Amino acid sequence: MDEGNSFFTNEPMLEMYIFETSNLIEQLEEILMKVEESERLSEDEINEIFRIMHTIKGSSAMMMISNITKLAHSMEDLFYYVRENKNLEADVSKLSSKTLESLDFIKAEISKIKDGIMADGDENELVEDIKEYLGLISGDKSIEIKREPNNKKQRYYISPGSTIKEETMRKFIVKVTFEKDCQMENIRAYTVIHNLKDSCKELFHLPKDLIEDANCTNYIVLNGFVIYITTPKTKEEIKELIEMEVFVKTIDIEAVEEFDENILEVQEENKKVDVRIYVPETAVQEKEITAPSMKQNIISVNVNRLDKLMDMVGEIVITESMVIKNKDLEGLSLDSFNKAAIQLRKLTDELQDIVMAIRMVPISLVFTKMHRVVRDMSKKLGKEVELEIIGEETEVDKNIIDNISDPIMHLIRNCMDHGIEENDERVDKGKQRKGRVMLEAKNTSGEVVIKVIDDGKGLDKQKILSKARKNGILTKDESDMTEREIFGLIFVPGFSTKEEVTEFSGRGVGMDVVKKNIEKVGGSVFIESVFDIGTTINIKIPLTLAIVDGMEVSVGSSVYTIPIMSIKESFKMKREELIIDTSGNEMVMVRGNCYPIMRLHELFKVETKNTNIEDGIIVMVEAGDRIICLYADALLGEQQVVVKPLPPYLSRYITKECGIAGCTILGDGNISLILDTAGIINGVI
Repeated sequence: MDEGNSFFTNEPMLEMYIFETSNLIEQLEEILMKVEESERLSEDEINEIFRIMHTIKGSSAMMMISNITKLAHSMEDLFYYVRENKNLEADVSKLSSKTLESLDFIKAEISKIKDGIMADGDENELVEDIKEYLGLISGDKSIEIKREPNNKKQRYYISPGSTIKEETMRKFIVKVTFEKDCQMENIRAYTVIHNLKDSCKELFHLPKDLIEDANCTNYIVLNGFVIYITTPKTKEEIKELIEMEVFVKTIDIEAVEEFDENILEVQEENKKVDVRIYVPETAVQEKEITAPSMKQNIISVNVNRLDKLMDMVGEIVITESMVIKNKDLEGLSLDSFNKAAIQLRKLTDELQDIVMAIRMVPISLVFTKMHRVVRDMSKKLGKEVELEIIGEETEVDKNIIDNISDPIMHLIRNCMDHGIEENDERVDKGKQRKGRVMLEAKNTSGEVVIKVIDDGKGLDKQKILSKARKNGILTKDESDMTEREIFGLIFVPGFSTKEEVTEFSGRGVGMDVVKKNIEKVGGSVFIESVFDIGTTINIKIPLTLAIVDGMEVSVGSSVYTIPIMSIKESFKMKREELIIDTSGNEMVMVRGNCYPIMRLHELFKVETKNTNIEDGIIVMVEAGDRIICLYADALLGEQQVVVKPLPPYLSRYITKECGIAGCTILGDGNISLILDTAGIINGVI
């Protein structure tokens, strides 16, 4: 990649390159997973893989990313040979593995580009490996590929370099249109030009400036993209080159003896064999460039812009609350104002719902990637395992999707390594030889429940307790621990039941990080397991993090906010209902179950006059499968709140373990701390 090339730094093109290449890689991985499952490679699949590799090669060459270009070109050669030799009996598994290795390299380089680092990985070893494999299946170690159109049979491979005779030149006028709503038609037109230019002696196109002209995209949508070329290629060859751009809809090619005289004048001024641009003045005069008549139903939006939009909606919610609850309005009769305030609240709620919906993306973006994880580990561990996915259409906030991908991947790896038995062991137990891992997602009242289920050997409670005892991480008497508490020990840092360290596990790190990452997005995780039957890991995460429904409670002169989704119920209690255990801890019996009481004024060292248990209010909250009762002075009411992170100088001292998840701004301008029920429960239970 040429650092000095200014074109590479053109942000819209770079964003489109990263976006489309990433999508193509995901498509290719899905194809390869199906190929490995069926153990056969159909003609359509070969053509699709070839097309994807050609597209990646072309766009990478356009962006001057040489290592990806070279590797994609090698893969293209390989699948070209496979495509043209239909009777070839290639090892599907080996072909798939080599393709996936190349995709891993490309993904790593794309990741570097995203981080603003030069894509400088060494592709030579992979390229040589592919050439060696191509030589093996073709029987010719020195084979070189020269591509011909699909309708011509290719049996001899000659390296390029032959001279083109002048009399073989043909002139064509080509009109290209793109798929409706494909977006960034100007960039796609540039890709078409890039694919053609090496095959043409002369090339001109209309409109003139594909990158800088703001009206260029609208013109292409309305009128199509017109190219004038002088080339030795045939119509069929030109069409094939243009079709490599994925969103091309129609291609009209007209052979001509000569171009327009105005084109010839420009031709005299530009002698280089290069992309030369010409716009006839009459074209602009005859047809004014206006907005396209058809409506565009889908657009691509940068996530940072959505984040800013979400922040602005949050500020509107806060400002609306500050206006409606302004102290200057107390005691005034404001019927018209109150009606307007109700309408404003309705519109604000609708705006918030729309912005939330825009940010929602299907969880399939995470789930489908797990096919590759299962495939790779199955091969490395020698275990036959299939992955089943349920509820992949469930939608979650984009930021949460980004944060749960790694935890889910680690849980899948954990199931494969720890949970699923060896093939022969499964047969001896009367189970199916092929293990089963299931990923399930569903919406339940403001949160998403994700389950990772396996039919492996399950968790051994005694083995877990023994390991915990050995490592000194037991926090309470074993006889008092519930089954879920015992299973929860595997999330403690440094805990591992694996006897030996492997590539995938055994170091005692990982599950604690999974729990922290899930809790970072306001979620919780717990385990259910039956020995020799299987294990279910349950994850609960909120739909979004930005705006939540909260219950405001007063403690002395302070106001705290408890997320509504954490509250089970609230009630007043009598003095005689208070239970004191032998350690002096306060508890209350509710419908036959005993729950600990945490006084918020004691937890946060706040002065209050309401110390009598009968004077305050009890709020029962839950996190995961654990419940605690919080004691506050009074309930102030339900309020939509915007979650704000704590300022850096406070976050050094206040963490979620202290029971604080963030803060929000109240209608009167004061700050309310948002309670983290999981953090409070972890500190008490």
